[in-house]
Amino acid sequence: MRILLVALFLLMGCDFLTAQKIDNMASFRAIKSENYFRFNYDNDYFTATDRNYTQGYSFEFVAPIFKKNPINYLFINANKSELTHGLSLEHNGYTPKHLNREIIQYGDRPYAAVIMLKNFAIAVDTLRKARFVSALSVGVIGPAAFGKEMQVGIHQATKNVIPLGWHNQIKNDLALNYELGYEKQLLRYRDFFALHSNSNLKLGTFVSNASIGFNTVIGKINSPFTTVKNNNKFELYVYTQPIITVVGYDATMQGGLLNDKSPYTISDSKIERFTTQFNYGIVLQTRKMYFEYSRVILSREFNAGMQAEWGGVKLGVKF
Repeated sequence: MRILLVALFLLMGCDFLTAQKIDNMASFRAIKSENYFRFNYDNDYFTATDRNYTQGYSFEFVAPIFKKNPINYLFINANKSELTHGLSLEHNGYTPKHLNREIIQYGDRPYAAVIMLKNFAIAVDTLRKARFVSALSVGVIGPAAFGKEMQVGIHQATKNVIPLGWHNQIKNDLALNYELGYEKQLLRYRDFFALHSNSNLKLGTFVSNASIGFNTVIGKINSPFTTVKNNNKFELYVYTQPIITVVGYDATMQGGLLNDKSPYTISDSKIERFTTQFNYGIVLQTRKMYFEYSRVILSREFNAGMQAEWGGVKLGVKF
């Protein structure tokens, strides 16, 4: 029987953490501005691999106009918090190991792609040094997410192996998810070091899981818990973020909840219910710009799977 959710939201005194492939809401990625745009691109090319989570990108917008979105009533608005509202478009692709095979690769990950529009709110409690994250994502998983067209186009342009198995991908289905996260500062030493703890819960037809962990930041840093007008100084720092996730459901491996016509999925019994993830990277922020290079190591997500690795770049502009 397919599991829709895991009713675990652990360590509510801990900080926000997520094992989602693209995550722009962790505190070490905070852009202290009421108006900004950020572009994110992930690809396993950075780690010389081409399987599992193979690539993803997102366009993220934050502006005061999003405060009028009626969906915001679904989000956390903690007392005495500084609120940020935004919208992002996210697209992710997943493949098995052998891209030059047309047949289903049983025992490996199925081809899958998802595209989602995410409404989000970040509430920062500057007194208690805490952050609340709320997000609602709506989209589609399947051929309608044009994962085949995207990957084939990139591989043709780079003269790489053309993937032949996309006709076996997860079929079209609704991707609807709600996310809650909480972050709390545990330790800080001047503007050189910070330690936070993290917890996160996702429920929906796309992914249902719960995560806990920590993040550390070392370098020339500003506090993500100060007001926007007081936190626009130069920053240069490295971060690490270990994560433990309890997995309830993942449509990229198990197929959508409403459409069971996918030619190949991974059964419930073969899903790894506990995964570990390690994120690390370097961030440079100026008064107007945001730059980041990141790397991710993720433990196997199903019994016959392998450890996955990818890298990413993020570029942001403050207005």
